[in-house]
Amino acid sequence: MNEFVERRLSLSWTPPRSSYDVVIVGGGGHGLATAYYLATRHGVTNVAVLERSYIGAGNSGRNTTIIRANYGIPAAVRFYQHSVDLFATLEQETDRSILHKQKGLLWLAHTGPGARAERARAELNTAFGAQTEYVEPEDIGRICPQLDLSGGGVWPVTGGSYHYGGATARHDRVVWAYAEGAMRRGVHVHQRTAVTGLMRQGDRVTGVVTDAGPISAGVVLSAVGGHVTSLAVKAGLRLPIRTHPLQAFVTSPYAQGFAPIVSSAGLMFYASQTAKGEMLLGAEIDRQPSYSYNSSYHFLQTCAHRAQTLLPFLRQLRILRQWTGVCDMTPDYSPIMSATPVAGFYLTTGWGTWGFKAIPAGGEQMAELIATGNTPALIAPFSLDRFARDRTLADRGSAGTH
Repeated sequence: MNEFVERRLSLSWTPPRSSYDVVIVGGGGHGLATAYYLATRHGVTNVAVLERSYIGAGNSGRNTTIIRANYGIPAAVRFYQHSVDLFATLEQETDRSILHKQKGLLWLAHTGPGARAERARAELNTAFGAQTEYVEPEDIGRICPQLDLSGGGVWPVTGGSYHYGGATARHDRVVWAYAEGAMRRGVHVHQRTAVTGLMRQGDRVTGVVTDAGPISAGVVLSAVGGHVTSLAVKAGLRLPIRTHPLQAFVTSPYAQGFAPIVSSAGLMFYASQTAKGEMLLGAEIDRQPSYSYNSSYHFLQTCAHRAQTLLPFLRQLRILRQWTGVCDMTPDYSPIMSATPVAGFYLTTGWGTWGFKAIPAGGEQMAELIATGNTPALIAPFSLDRFARDRTLADRGSAGTH
């Protein structure tokens, strides 16, 4: 595509109605993707997406745009690989450029046990559909010659895994593509419409209360990022979620040619290059739970120091800007996608630091659940009741930022 999506984008805004079949709270990637797939896959178009700010204002516009499926448990590998595949065809499906680019992802180890863990990751990923290969230090040097394999003499690279499907896409363009596609098919998207409460009749959620008035609905889906516990408690649910800030920054441009995405679980940072040539870096979540969107100098200092250990060329660059999003973390570091014990109330949450990469698959699967009433096999392991059933999906080692 040669035309910029901004020039071709056509978003249609309509006044809210008093009733919809489905109301989705949260106008980020997951909410808009669910609306899009409800319309395109199931013909359900009497849908409203409610966003308290502007679409993509939350975590969908504050992430580091990485797409991958190199997780540590079979259910996660299958789910995220499906999302990787959907991302690869999203431009063709929506006829909109999202600047999708397959780059490959290097996941680095710095100890003997770490290298063995990456060898095991490669075997598991490949067995469940995500092509990943164990790579020795000399292979890593060929894939990314900018790496200092000695780690400054402190963090030597002892091996790693190379996930071929690792990719990036422009986050705001993903949001716009899903919003436009849903709107074209009759879905209503309402910005600057804050949900302040839930309407209930007996044990069932029957709609939402907004700052513009009540809206009744057959189904309410919470696709909120950051304040999901505040909304869920209005339905009488206490969720196993804690929210933590996550920061990132970009540098001045570097000569194009930094090919892969690079992640070091040992040093807890990751880096990739944007289409403009900027280096985009992130690190671990803030340890203290908070809803704060404030950025800190401490983060810049510690993340930059660790990154320069492996990527010494970063010393020649300047930091342009930094930002913060918030991450809803579950105890097992896996998301929640399911109906709830409260009739009419559904959840897609717990997306931690891995929400962007799951937007297509999460939206598609939640749309199927809502439209059919049947839980798709791909997301059945991620139900809310897994905690009560002691069937958690512990995958902290794949988060990359913990």
